[in-house]
Amino acid sequence: MNALVGHSGAGKSTILNLIPRFFTSTKGVIRVDGVSVEDWDLYNLRSFISIVPQETHLFGTSIYENIRYGKLDATKAEIEQAAIDANAHEFITQMSDGYHSLIGERGVKLSGGQRQRIAIARALLKDPELLILDEATSALDTEAEQEVQRALEQLMKNRTSLIIAHRLSTIQRADLILVLKNGTIVASGSHQKLLKTSKDYKSWVEIQRMD
Repeated sequence: MNALVGHSGAGKSTILNLIPRFFTSTKGVIRVDGVSVEDWDLYNLRSFISIVPQETHLFGTSIYENIRYGKLDATKAEIEQAAIDANAHEFITQMSDGYHSLIGERGVKLSGGQRQRIAIARALLKDPELLILDEATSALDTEAEQEVQRALEQLMKNRTSLIIAHRLSTIQRADLILVLKNGTIVASGSHQKLLKTSKDYKSWVEIQRMD
């Protein structure tokens, strides 16, 4: 679990977007499994990456189809298990048509927390080797955030994760924290190490505590 932290505009999302080649880097090399992302077949590169962004991308079809998008040949049992693991099964089954409920374009018929849990279920179904989380809970209220956070913890088990998060409790558990400033990594290490050695990290932590 690797976390990117830094004040707004530091370059965190840009780094995450370079990995699946949403942007093309003009300098340097980004390697996945030792191979430059520029040398990967784009379909193969993205096939083992799942991204859960701050703004979830859902389609105006059923919940079932939105989850199935993570693995098009998934069975009904696999889709329901992914929803259970994402803490989404309960609210889905309470809807009028259950998994076949239509959610409207971009999921407008769901709450923010429900949309995120559908996105997490989709990512769980895909079972990616590399997981990218770009402030996946920052737009949620406290209650919804707690539900989504439990789902994210399930999603991060046994896989490489790159995360941007504003929850200090999430960042503290990271194996490696990278501190960004003006597009540059200025410090790296554990939470405890950075508190002792990085003024930029201490400044970021103090702001999160005030929030």
